[in-house]
Amino acid sequence: MNDLLNRDAVDLAAMIARREISATELMEATLVRIAEVNPKLNAIVSMIDSEAAMEMARAADRGPVKGPMHGLPLAIKDLADAKGLPTTMGSPAYKDAGPAPKDDIMVARMRAAGALIVGKTNTPEFGLGSHTYNPVWGATRNAWDPSRSAGGSSGGAAVALTTGMTPIADGSDMMGSLRNPAGWANIYGYRPSWGLVPSEPEGDAFLHQLSTAGPMGRSPADVAMTLSVQAGHDPRQPHGRDLPDIEHLQANLEGRRIGWLGDWGGALPMEAGILEACEAAFKTFNDLGCTVEKIAPPFQLELIWDSWITLRSWSNAASLAALYLDDRTRDLMKPEAQWEAERGLRLSAMDVHRASVIRSRWFEKAAQLFDSYDVLVLPTAQVWPFPVEWTWPKTIAGISMDTYHRWMEVVVPAGLIGLPCLAVPAGFGATGLPIGLQLVGRRGSDVALLQMGQGWHDAAPWAQLRPEVT
Repeated sequence: MNDLLNRDAVDLAAMIARREISATELMEATLVRIAEVNPKLNAIVSMIDSEAAMEMARAADRGPVKGPMHGLPLAIKDLADAKGLPTTMGSPAYKDAGPAPKDDIMVARMRAAGALIVGKTNTPEFGLGSHTYNPVWGATRNAWDPSRSAGGSSGGAAVALTTGMTPIADGSDMMGSLRNPAGWANIYGYRPSWGLVPSEPEGDAFLHQLSTAGPMGRSPADVAMTLSVQAGHDPRQPHGRDLPDIEHLQANLEGRRIGWLGDWGGALPMEAGILEACEAAFKTFNDLGCTVEKIAPPFQLELIWDSWITLRSWSNAASLAALYLDDRTRDLMKPEAQWEAERGLRLSAMDVHRASVIRSRWFEKAAQLFDSYDVLVLPTAQVWPFPVEWTWPKTIAGISMDTYHRWMEVVVPAGLIGLPCLAVPAGFGATGLPIGLQLVGRRGSDVALLQMGQGWHDAAPWAQLRPEVT
């Protein structure tokens, strides 16, 4: 692999701005890398013509520096609109989608900052399920072991990043979609405080607060740079917030208090080796001068789960109802999407209210936890990457999973209440597969959380390892 592709995105952008390298040179190396490894892993879909990509890069070299992403190749997750590219969402209902007429807000901001958009990254159908496969593009394979899942729903983005096919990536996260694939790729995925990165000003703008867009990177510095472009209040939406100064990530972390939630007192079944790998990584916290304390379950997990599946199905039904209620498209939806729509359409207003009351109680309790701890920590997944042919793990440690997404329950506590959460590499298990840690912070503590991540990145010896794709 070209040595350029091992560099952090912030370094590449700075080199382009100083004219030490050209955007053309980086694009050429990127296209060679995509041609080399993408056929084996299936991370990037809907690629533009290579000559069109090169002309974009040449134009970037001729013009002024637009912003912090100037000249960086980027592929957009196939749930967001990028002008001129189809948005299939991995669904047969949209497989013949024509070119999108405009960029989504986040995409427009990255393009304006100089990113050169060359294609899309693969995702599960409608982004449902943390395993990137669909009937339109097929499955994305884990770069550390192509026989295994890449996670999801930002699985294509994670694989593109860890293999050097793109220097930066966008994604979205409702149920761990920026966190689980990052953990399984040995990179960083960041779910920002809810409202920091605006969604599209379409439909309801007040009620649904589970999903958010966000960045992925091979380093927290790259994550922070991408977030600085994506973030910022959109005046058409009521709940947005602006990002504080994120330029300086180096910080003294001595004395930071870490609360280890582990398997939530046994409530979360874990595959063998997950907890041990995570706890072995805690030496990095110690090296940084942090203290780690195992804490008892702070809230009844079953209540969190009940609130989650109610609010999630309600949210999914809002977006899927039109397809589900149309006889011509219902059977084109995968069973899990139909299940979500059916559940959501059956809910009453009081069902949703009760779920949100539980959510509110959990938010209050979590706020109290942050009076004692700077960061709460959980694994990024309850299992190691599983065979790519599976639809989802049906059991963990002998315990049956009662839904298609129960095996990812570990990501729900942060997502339900919109807390910022950074997935960091935690090392590798006995079979050589990676796992990550979720670093969860108080709402609005995005800068402090990314500083913690940068300290981790500088201290963890495995954080910069990349897979060899043969």
